[in-house]
Amino acid sequence: MPVVLRLFLVLFGAFAAAAAAANVVADMRAIGDSERTRFVVDLQKSPDFRVLRLTNPDRLVIDLPGGEFGAPARPGQGRGLVSDYRYGLIAPGKARIVLDLAGPVEIVNTFVLEPVDPEPARLVIDLVPTTDEAFAAAALADRPSQPTGLFPAPRAPVRAFGRPVIVIDPGHGGIDAGATGEDGIREKDVTLKFGLELARQLRLAAELEPVLTRSDDTFLPLADRVEVARRHHAALFISVHADSVREDYVRGATVYTLSDDASDALAAALAERENRSDILAGLSLSDQPDDVADILFDLARRETRNLSVRFAKSLVGKVAGAMPLNGNPWRRADFKVLKAPEVPSVLLELGYLSNKDDEALFRSKEWPKKEAKLVARSVEQFFEGKVAAGQ
Repeated sequence: MPVVLRLFLVLFGAFAAAAAAANVVADMRAIGDSERTRFVVDLQKSPDFRVLRLTNPDRLVIDLPGGEFGAPARPGQGRGLVSDYRYGLIAPGKARIVLDLAGPVEIVNTFVLEPVDPEPARLVIDLVPTTDEAFAAAALADRPSQPTGLFPAPRAPVRAFGRPVIVIDPGHGGIDAGATGEDGIREKDVTLKFGLELARQLRLAAELEPVLTRSDDTFLPLADRVEVARRHHAALFISVHADSVREDYVRGATVYTLSDDASDALAAALAERENRSDILAGLSLSDQPDDVADILFDLARRETRNLSVRFAKSLVGKVAGAMPLNGNPWRRADFKVLKAPEVPSVLLELGYLSNKDDEALFRSKEWPKKEAKLVARSVEQFFEGKVAAGQ
């Protein structure tokens, strides 16, 4: 290859890589008052962006294709018409900022300031109060043809031959951090660490095929998590969480199964919180498809729920005494993530970040390997007969 051509290709490759480099968000802030509020985002370079409005509750969503954040996602302090905000990645290369609003607003100005050393590029959004009716009409006009426009359509079903597929769903992720402990540990990190270790433990036995809904700090809507289980014809779906509750004395692992009526107030409160994960990430629940279970045979739904309960009771029985369990370790509630009608599903609450003993456990070196191994062996024992029979 001629030297000139080789040099051209090297330079072109470097240029393409630089052009494709992520646009890092350095800072963001709300300024102003309840009469007029400005939200400012500082970036490395002028961004591509999209702003859309969502209702129930009122929010503004700022999508930044190709954006990344220079600091770990955390809630931000609002001001004026912005009560608070959060940010994170909802998919690789798709950064999102969600503004919770103190009331309906009108976007009166949106512009980008080019970077001029030493000042960064700035995305500026100016807000003033408006009526509920005007905000709702603008939100309707913002609505994309697809629910979010950011997630691919489900792929063709993946048929599982041989080993039963166990789908492990580390709760939360990306922009949705979940609960946060007193010392700053985040639920999304706890669940991912445990989920990865549980998948590793299941692979060691080579009798079951683990599949993760996420293997990194990525946001997934609840419907997409359920779709992973259905697409893989999963024999079992385990959604992993580590929530917070008002009662800081509550601790220990808890296994939840689906029920239209919650078994107790704590289960009902947790289900309501988890079912709002999409709202916290800026998605509108009204954009989600209708519950598919409504069009399926009641017999199939009942059989799936029965298998879910059998596994939940089996898991509790096998880990009792070997890992800290809640005083009421099997509970029921209406969790949306457990609603795949043909897939037995449980939600495993590893413990509660609102409890200092559970939080300390999640930070220990022995965890999650010890507890993931216990859960993996329980799953394997539950499927021993089925695997041997080739079911």
